[in-house]
Amino acid sequence: MDTPLSKSSVPQPVRNPLDWLQVSVMDGYIVREILMPFLFGVGAFSSIGISVGALFELIRRVTESGLSLGLAMQIFVLKLPEFIVLAFPMSTLLATMMAYSRLSADSELIALRGCGVSVRRMIAPAIIFSIAVTGVTFAFNELITPAANYQADITLDRALNSERPPFRERNILYREFEDIDGDGDGDDDEQRMRRLFYAESFDGERMYEVTVLDYSQTGLSQIVSADSAIFNVDEKTWDFYDGTLYAVSPDGSFGQTITFDTQEIQLPSTPFDIANRTKGDEEMNIAEASRYLDEVIMKTGDEKEIRTFKIRIQQKYSLPFVCVVFGLVGASLGVRPQRTGKATSFGISVIIIFSYYLIAFISNAMGEVGIFSPVISAWLPIFLFLGVGVLLLQQTSN
Repeated sequence: MDTPLSKSSVPQPVRNPLDWLQVSVMDGYIVREILMPFLFGVGAFSSIGISVGALFELIRRVTESGLSLGLAMQIFVLKLPEFIVLAFPMSTLLATMMAYSRLSADSELIALRGCGVSVRRMIAPAIIFSIAVTGVTFAFNELITPAANYQADITLDRALNSERPPFRERNILYREFEDIDGDGDGDDDEQRMRRLFYAESFDGERMYEVTVLDYSQTGLSQIVSADSAIFNVDEKTWDFYDGTLYAVSPDGSFGQTITFDTQEIQLPSTPFDIANRTKGDEEMNIAEASRYLDEVIMKTGDEKEIRTFKIRIQQKYSLPFVCVVFGLVGASLGVRPQRTGKATSFGISVIIIFSYYLIAFISNAMGEVGIFSPVISAWLPIFLFLGVGVLLLQQTSN
């Protein structure tokens, strides 16, 4: 008589620890359904964006300024990444909604539910797809778009014989602020201007027609006017040439006046750093923008400019995550048991996109005036729509 095998003696199938990485038939099928509308959306939204934002302006440059067609095409290609990045979130929303709406309309989602597949499991491929698009968007935004934008502007300037120098040529203005305790409670609750620096022109090394107003004492205490000035990088000082120093009395009258050929004055390097800046924030990646914030913008003490620059940096972080949020919202809407055509899906996508960017615009404005912090200003629209997506998913699951 055979002895029955105990459970521990029955050979168990060997499980591959990487099984969870394998894509099921259902996942692959859903991703393929998402992919084609996504590519269509990238093409459509990019075309609309670049037509409004760049193409019409290039056509005007060709007809009015004599820009060659070859250079116009080159600039057009360099501008493409900026609009492709903006198209990624919108395309994710459109693709997920159209894909799941089609599956719902053909009763394929009902069949999956009949097989015991939950709604959350059904939209898992859309979420993973959206996360992948988020990574691609972040890479585009960091590695390609800033450099392409900068190169496009340089190419256009050179083509129009207005080659952009690697520094700011005119009107270098720097205002230095300091915090003060206005009500004597020990907290810095007010700002006042400590110093104003103005140079009429800059040749990359020397500034000309320089004026410095010093408010470090009570009121205006000193005025320095010079034909030129150079920042001494080694000594971290400014050398002023052929100028006059006026001491201003508390009653506003001029006191001692000193005329000099050369005068060394201790001032921060910030005016020199500002003059050497040629890139806009849209032409910097996160590392460049953060470095510029620390080395230049923070030293100005201008709270509004500091706040605005911090918001721009936070928006560079937050923009890619719109893809995940839109993927969740689109899939949650599409998976609902209803028959929605492609035109209806496109219309709903446009309404959601418009609503999102309207809220983002308002949040940005409230951040710039100081009602929201830079972090809240950049991330609030994302968390609002993330909440909407979770709520829609919860309703559909129930």
